[in-house]
Amino acid sequence: EDHDRTRSRTEYETALLDDLDWLGLVPDLGLRPDPHGSASAYRQSDCGDMYHAALERLASAGLVFGCDCSRREIDAEVGAALNRETRYPGRCRGRGLPLDTAGVRLRVDPGEECFLDGRLGERCQDPSAQCGDMLLRDRLGNWTYQFAVVVDDLRHGVDLVVRGEDLLTSTGRQIRLARLLGREYPPVFLHHPLVHGPDGAKLSKARGDTGVRELRAAGVAAAEVLGRAAVAGGLLPSFRPVGPAGLADLFLLPRDRT
Repeated sequence: EDHDRTRSRTEYETALLDDLDWLGLVPDLGLRPDPHGSASAYRQSDCGDMYHAALERLASAGLVFGCDCSRREIDAEVGAALNRETRYPGRCRGRGLPLDTAGVRLRVDPGEECFLDGRLGERCQDPSAQCGDMLLRDRLGNWTYQFAVVVDDLRHGVDLVVRGEDLLTSTGRQIRLARLLGREYPPVFLHHPLVHGPDGAKLSKARGDTGVRELRAAGVAAAEVLGRAAVAGGLLPSFRPVGPAGLADLFLLPRDRT
């Protein structure tokens, strides 16, 4: 997931894949990409043609428009502190800016998107009220997270999305976008609780929280790291070392366990 080329580095991908190998975790589908090798259908930076094709489908239907708004301009027009949920006010909707010289936004009309979350139950969201017209590609040519993951799920046939509840508010807009791209039925979504520190804040490297690489360097065994993660995620009531196969079993429903 390296859609943001200004923040992605080959060494970051290498480190992530190396940590996964050390933990003994392997993908269910496809080969793990080689950061220094050939193109991969599972690396977003290698799939620009797929995103361009999806954008063309939306453009042909008249569903997108060019936008040259900066975050500062949106902030000034909205008159509130800018954050990830600041609603786009529609400044460029009728300006007719060429798509190849500006960012690109999806026209998002009012209307609720309802879905059944696998953990939280029924939810309804109005993307128009939440975020307004969705940014699909920014002014620098970077594909946005919201657009890239919807296209990825569609092209890979993903039918179950398990992710943190900090992304719950993204679900309605992603379902809307997927339908406009031709997806008949959305994936099933399950949003799990986040792991927080003692002060209640979400864990992050910026706060100095310990990552897998630091635990590994300190001599902690892979099975202990997985066991700690299982406890933190609520999969185990108390700590015990867990291997990759044992970790997978913790996700099974009681009726499926042998």
